[in-house]
Amino acid sequence: MPDHDELKRYGYTQELARRLRFRDLVAYGLVYMVPIAPMAIFGSVYAGSGGMVALAYAVGVVALVFTAFSYAQMVKAFPMSGSVYNYAGRGISAPVGFLAGWVILLDYVLVPGLLYLVASVAMHATVPAVPVWLWLLGFVAVNTIVNSVGIRMTAMVTRVMLVGELIILAVFLGVACWALASGRGRFSWDAFYNSDTFTWSVVAGAVSIAVLSFLGFDGISMLAEEAKGGSRQIGRAMATVLVLAGVLFIAQTWLAAMLVPDPGVLLAQGDPNGTAFYGAAAAAGGGWLATLCAVATAIAWGLPNSMVAQVATSRLLYAMARDRQLPAFLAKVSVRRNVPINATLLTGVVSLALGLYMATRADGITLLSSLINFGAMVAFLVLHVSVVVHHLIRRRSGNWWAHLVMPGIGFAILAYVVVNANIAAQRLGLAWLALGVVVLAGLYATGRRPSLSGLVPVQRSARDLERV
Repeated sequence: MPDHDELKRYGYTQELARRLRFRDLVAYGLVYMVPIAPMAIFGSVYAGSGGMVALAYAVGVVALVFTAFSYAQMVKAFPMSGSVYNYAGRGISAPVGFLAGWVILLDYVLVPGLLYLVASVAMHATVPAVPVWLWLLGFVAVNTIVNSVGIRMTAMVTRVMLVGELIILAVFLGVACWALASGRGRFSWDAFYNSDTFTWSVVAGAVSIAVLSFLGFDGISMLAEEAKGGSRQIGRAMATVLVLAGVLFIAQTWLAAMLVPDPGVLLAQGDPNGTAFYGAAAAAGGGWLATLCAVATAIAWGLPNSMVAQVATSRLLYAMARDRQLPAFLAKVSVRRNVPINATLLTGVVSLALGLYMATRADGITLLSSLINFGAMVAFLVLHVSVVVHHLIRRRSGNWWAHLVMPGIGFAILAYVVVNANIAAQRLGLAWLALGVVVLAGLYATGRRPSLSGLVPVQRSARDLERV
């Protein structure tokens, strides 16, 4: 079936340009996840996991492999922008989809602001003469302009940035291996398992922090209407990105854990300044390597990572506005550029305002990180439920492995992580969900009950869908 016909089945027209190839999707996902992302939160994950930082990332990969599998099932069923908002809305019901979209907004709307803030604070520390607010303004302006030009421009810029990140990571891995071979640090498997500190609740709590590094593979699903080959490419790209990034995350955190100058202090005091990884880099190669890693992390979070985060956020706003569940002006697509221009501009404005406000709070970065992780994991839980309800219950699928066992395991792992997550994040996340319920009630009261177009085709049998 031609790509443009996938949308017609659900009452939509093809407005966004299908210009992204498989390699573009993989590059997008890797840039969104940031191959060097653990450098920024290494100390927090290390302290939270009792030193078993590599294990925390390994568990994260395993948990999210099941989530990627569920995404692949749902994107084949509903090949359109909107991610969990669409999957829950069409797989379960429109009101559930609205609440899922509301929860994932907590992730997508806050992510760019967090990335801009982290990058701006890091660059200010490197170049004190330039204030945080000016770095914020510069990062937001550059990314908004690039994203407004068109998705091909975004793809081109992110590929160039990705190559740079991978070069920096290769330099660190090479120097770290050389340092350990030369007798620096201490070779150990403690980053994977330490009997003195191991408990599953400790690991789960650390995974709830480490999951921030993995956010982005799911953002590929937002590009379902811009990918050549449509839904067929999305699932492959998500799985590829998750595995590649997971291997890189585990490798760099394991090496860094063996090079931490004073593990006892890091475990006892944590890493409030976010510099633990750079201390390990300095121990491996000296101050030049620490500075290189710090600047690279700042630029990676402030430009390519936040650039693709802005893309994903704008597509979610566009999808919900197209269904009249957000203001209609967010559904406007630039005829010349084939991008949701108003949603892109609004995302830039909100990110700038959020970053400027959180820069004034001592707990700004920690608060944003906790909220984003909680929102993402709750959305993933809804995704797994959507697979079961849509395929197993509504379509009476006989594929119990794909439509019950796999999403069931993914749900169980993530539920355990959510229960052991930061208490403040749990409270604020549930407060956001409660606000979403109030907004939903307001939509009902004003006669704007959530509804999604094209639900009739969804009632076909699972066998018919597989033929498509």
